[in-house]
Amino acid sequence: MKNLSIVVPCFNEQETVPLFYAATQKVLQKMPVKAEYWLVDDGSKDNTLQEIKKLHQENPAVHYISFSRNFGKESAIYAGLKAATGDYIVLMDVDLQDPPEFLPKMYRLLQTGKYDAVGCRRVDRTGESKFKSFLSDQFYKVINKISKTEIVPGARDYRMMTRQMVNAVLSMPEYSRFSKGIFSWVGFKTKYLEYHNVERVAGKTDWTTKKLFKYALSGIADFSQAPLDLSVWIGIISFILSIAGLIFVIVRKIITPSSSIFGWASLVSIILLIGGIQLLCLGIIGHYVGRIYLQVKNRPIYIVKEKK
Repeated sequence: MKNLSIVVPCFNEQETVPLFYAATQKVLQKMPVKAEYWLVDDGSKDNTLQEIKKLHQENPAVHYISFSRNFGKESAIYAGLKAATGDYIVLMDVDLQDPPEFLPKMYRLLQTGKYDAVGCRRVDRTGESKFKSFLSDQFYKVINKISKTEIVPGARDYRMMTRQMVNAVLSMPEYSRFSKGIFSWVGFKTKYLEYHNVERVAGKTDWTTKKLFKYALSGIADFSQAPLDLSVWIGIISFILSIAGLIFVIVRKIITPSSSIFGWASLVSIILLIGGIQLLCLGIIGHYVGRIYLQVKNRPIYIVKEKK
């Protein structure tokens, strides 16, 4: 009998924790595994930790890690994977958007030895806003064009992995983490199961459009140098255009000495354009430098306040 660890990041999920546990336990009872839970409380401000403690008292196989503050889902994922002791480790969301019914099939596929991980990907985003769905689709198109690491469109964090693959993921102690990219970067053979979008069983998501946009930028910065290359090309093009403009002004003055040079409005516009381009390039470079700064400070990815 294999040991299965279930890693579940939680942030303000007091309503979904008991529902998730009941639904998952119902599925696990039909599987030939010895299961343990690692629920990671990411600095929740509601009664999420209290709900988790109730489950721990009911079932000692339910373990928990509580952070000293909110460090983000990526930190919670890393902490859970690090604490998990199973032969197989499955990463799930607590809101039941990751259907537990897939666990037996994922387990059987891993048992064949043909795969190192079995993940899930959504084929649609029914129930979400069209704008958010559009941004998500564009993100996958962009990052797969500018990155050597392929990110599977619609892929969830929901996946079951072998111990070997999890150890490979843990060998990357990056401060700024983008798990979807890390799972792809470490390699290993992955099988994806497709399913239609499932809405949250309760509560409201904390993933606003703004947070998702920042998360997307983080993924691009972690797995592509294309923005830096873009800033270089912007500089080259600006330089060529400025030289061409200077030659045009000189030639025009030689051919028609009486012609007037462009006025102050044109000059100010050009200055603002060049200044904007410079600030854009500095911003791109600064974004990468900032990530380097956070990494070299060697701060912990998370701080544990309580663990059982």
